[in-house]
Amino acid sequence: MRGTAVTFTAESEKRVNSIRALIFNSNLTKTEQVIGDFVLDNLGDACFMTSTDIAVHLGVSEASVIRFAKKLGYSGFMEFQKTIRSCYQKEKNQISASLDIPAERLKKSRQQEDKNYISNYAAIVQNNLTSALVNNKWETYEKAIDLILGSQNKYILGTRANMGLAADCYVLLKRIIPGVIITNTSAASVIDNLSDIKKEDCLIAFSFPRYSELDRVAMEMAKDAGARIILVTDRHSAPLASYAEVIFTVDIDSNDYFNSFVAGYFIIEILCVGMSRRLGNVHEEKLKHIDHYLDMLRIY
Repeated sequence: MRGTAVTFTAESEKRVNSIRALIFNSNLTKTEQVIGDFVLDNLGDACFMTSTDIAVHLGVSEASVIRFAKKLGYSGFMEFQKTIRSCYQKEKNQISASLDIPAERLKKSRQQEDKNYISNYAAIVQNNLTSALVNNKWETYEKAIDLILGSQNKYILGTRANMGLAADCYVLLKRIIPGVIITNTSAASVIDNLSDIKKEDCLIAFSFPRYSELDRVAMEMAKDAGARIILVTDRHSAPLASYAEVIFTVDIDSNDYFNSFVAGYFIIEILCVGMSRRLGNVHEEKLKHIDHYLDMLRIY
């Protein structure tokens, strides 16, 4: 479950970001991180739920919920709940990815008076980008870079709406490192293209609502082969998160019928910047080699 997304005043937005940063920077256990992700993903619901409600919903102990609040510096869950409740406003101008059927999202968007749709959309995208910075630690990027560079083949997975992310990741990686393989091709299925994956390889997957069963089967295939998996998704409790060794989470909210993947592209680009810095001038000759033949075709 993810709650309905809400828009905050400038002051409330600062409080939400401070809570997000507090959760991000606290030394949480895996269970406590799940609780934190739930609160951030469902703020409008969580601020009216008791510690017992949250415990039952997540299948954890009430003591874990209380310890989570105390680890953030609050005297107990009620004090923490008071803080998040003060952030909540009933005006809901953005549409969460939890509402994942395009026709329903379109209907929701038409119920809103949105004369300033350009500036409103820019604000939503900015929040999504902020989530990419706040949700993911520097160490996560470094671990992903180590994993990618240390793998023999790098398979890229992204189906349906996520294909754009996969294609961009493929093009950028292909230009600097060898062994990059995209799993979406017109001649063969994802399963066909993953048939040779092995434990020396890695899989970089993009999975956002509406989640794909094909992605799950592909992840299962990579996991069974012993390959290491990097996942870019919307939350740590996402359906495919249990398969991944490294997880990046970003918000993909928008104010219309589609999800905004700007923050996902940001993750890809930061990974490529990190790899480029790590490689130094090693890939310069490859870039020159590619450009030499592109120049013959006048394709740039």
